Amino acid sequence: MNEKISNFRQSASLCRYTVTEGGEKGLDIIDCDNGKLRFLLNVSKACDMMQLYHKGQNVSFVSKNGFTKREIPFLKRFEGGMLYTCGLDSVGGREGFPLHGSLHNTPAQILRAECGEEGIVVEALLRDTALFGKNLVLKRRIAAGIGADSVTVRDTLVNEAFCESEYCLLYHINVGYPMLDEGAKIVADVKKCTPRTPWSQKNADALCDVGAPVPNAEETCYFLTLGTPCASVVNEKIGKKLTVSYSGETLPRFIEWKSEVSGDYAVGLEPATTELDDRFAYCTLAPGASVDFCINIAVNELPV
Repeated sequence: MNEKISNFRQSASLCRYTVTEGGEKGLDIIDCDNGKLRFLLNVSKACDMMQLYHKGQNVSFVSKNGFTKREIPFLKRFEGGMLYTCGLDSVGGREGFPLHGSLHNTPAQILRAECGEEGIVVEALLRDTALFGKNLVLKRRIAAGIGADSVTVRDTLVNEAFCESEYCLLYHINVGYPMLDEGAKIVADVKKCTPRTPWSQKNADALCDVGAPVPNAEETCYFLTLGTPCASVVNEKIGKKLTVSYSGETLPRFIEWKSEVSGDYAVGLEPATTELDDRFAYCTLAPGASVDFCINIAVNELPV
């Protein structure tokens, strides 16, 4: 205990509320503040992370769509957000499936939401089931120590069916202004780079560079093989580095998405079980088996 305070909210806090107005009406939110990081969890959407702030400064990308509970076409709904979890049925664009799958649109059941001297902990449950079909359960735990520079998402996927089940996962982590700005660098131990499109191929030399926004610019996307399961965005203008580290053994693929479009200015750092398009492949999970995934997002100030 700290004798200088009598209410722990002076150090950190966790608040649950439901939005009552505008396009966000009806969304259930858990607002977490560990004294250094503030992150908003969208209970209505897989308990994904809507925004992340470091010392009051936003580091995440939020699209012009904003956040909504409505089920509308993807391009009119995609909010970006700090973390948008894709899967378990599909990632990318595949015929017969919603773009980036259906998991993000699954409401979470909150099992625990606590803030105390040991830190902030939120535990949630998501189910992906079908009559005469799959019975997948995703157990999600989001935690951050008091005053810590990072937040960790740990997911355990369990196959509760009596037959083998297919799955895929992609953690769409979206960095935006002011963390993302002209002159920022993407830093990673890139061993191999496969451009997704001809435009990406043409701009492969600028893989790690962030330029200025350009009206109507075409996005670029790369399938990367990383020597270390870790990638950062470094911005010397604001003196900060955002680092995504992850469980490379269960998320063996990594995708970089870069949009330098004016107004849709973002970089996606995306650990995944699979790549996209004709490189897509499911993983399988035996009856009763489980598999663990871990994502850590850290924001640090650069040495002066």
